[in-house]
Amino acid sequence: MDQLPIFLSLRGRRCVVIGGGDIAARKVGMLQKAHADVTVVAPKLCTTLAALHTCGDIVWVQAEFKGDDVEGATLAIAATDDEAINRAVSAAAQARNIPVNVVDQPELCSFVMPSIIDRSPIVVAISSGGVAPVLARLLRARLETLIPAAYGRLAILAGAFRAQVKQRLATSQQRRIFWENVFEGPIAEQMLAGHDAAAHRGLQQALEGAADSVNKGEVYLVGAGPGDPDLLTFRALRLMQKADVVLHDNLVSDGIMELVRRDAERIYVGKERASHTLPQEEINALLVRLALQGKRVLRLKGGDPFIFGRGGEELETLAEYGIPFQVVPGISAANGVSSYAGIPLTHRDYAQSVIFTTGHLRDDTLDLDWPALTRRNQTVVIYMGLTCLAEICRKLVEHGLPPDWPAAMVQQGTTLNQRVMTGTLADLAERVAAAGFKAPTLTIVGEVVKLREKLAWFEPGETLQESMPS
Repeated sequence: MDQLPIFLSLRGRRCVVIGGGDIAARKVGMLQKAHADVTVVAPKLCTTLAALHTCGDIVWVQAEFKGDDVEGATLAIAATDDEAINRAVSAAAQARNIPVNVVDQPELCSFVMPSIIDRSPIVVAISSGGVAPVLARLLRARLETLIPAAYGRLAILAGAFRAQVKQRLATSQQRRIFWENVFEGPIAEQMLAGHDAAAHRGLQQALEGAADSVNKGEVYLVGAGPGDPDLLTFRALRLMQKADVVLHDNLVSDGIMELVRRDAERIYVGKERASHTLPQEEINALLVRLALQGKRVLRLKGGDPFIFGRGGEELETLAEYGIPFQVVPGISAANGVSSYAGIPLTHRDYAQSVIFTTGHLRDDTLDLDWPALTRRNQTVVIYMGLTCLAEICRKLVEHGLPPDWPAAMVQQGTTLNQRVMTGTLADLAERVAAAGFKAPTLTIVGEVVKLREKLAWFEPGETLQESMPS
């Protein structure tokens, strides 16, 4: 984040706009919506600004700009077509530590004017930092259609009850859950439908019974997918915003963690080879303990929680204690990573079935069903196989697959750091080692790997594809 978004209170404060044209008039109008006292510095005024001056709504300094014109201002905006004046405004304001915006010249700005969605008192501001203002306006237009105007009235209703809610409900957690139920339930629907009086009565009734209700803990077992935040489900996003505490693995990407509610407690419980932050039994016990405290617990796992995610073990423990839970499937690493690598898991000509297996070593040996893994006309997807890749490839050849059988490894699939290496069972491990691949990775073995050269579509960075045998 290159800039910190903030909302300034400008009511009754002096703000200076330099320039008298139509662009300056638009900036003045925005400042007036925030109830600022606006002074315009310009030799001439456009029709709009002249009318505002005649009505006494703005102060007009009829002169060329001088540095002292910004003295004592809360902020300054330069909206002229004279670059020298704009630079002078920027220099004068910044020398006095006054926030300044110069229209269409971000290098001269100490703040930028965002695109605004006004549902007062709800206000949404969108900014590109001055880099792509047209894109910001397009995003605003899209959001305008998603945010009903009635949300402003709903916020006013909530504000009228805020003090009562704080007095009646002792903890911040109780208050947060109360308001979430209000904003996601029938009270909000009544307000959106224009039944304001009914919404007011409903909120009063909800508040009267709120103190007697007991917050019951619950666990949300959510699959975070293979890494790309765009692959999350709507339901996953909703529950990520409701949780009081989050237990997350090392395979959950930073981009996905950014979508978790900001003030939720975060507990890292990642397990990596030879390094477990918490043993699985302790994770199970922690989920139980937090839920029994009345908290809504988000258990966030990479991929899908029921595919090598040990989600079933965690839910068994919750069920033993009678703790309610929800499960949100995620796009598995196999599905997501193979798709982004351009390697279909099944194909009419090459593979009529697919097998998922794990590459974890046990007692320095690989205890896998090699005869099943070496059948033709199938695809084998190997999770967590980086460390023992050479041994896996050797075993597959030893049990019947030819050395030139196609294979691929994908690192950090679906993310901007995705890397793909293709080769054969004879040379893939050597190529991966030479390229310095690091976990998380996924290995795909089968003739479908041949299709990558034709079907690769997601190429965010380095491409390590090798020519495949025919």
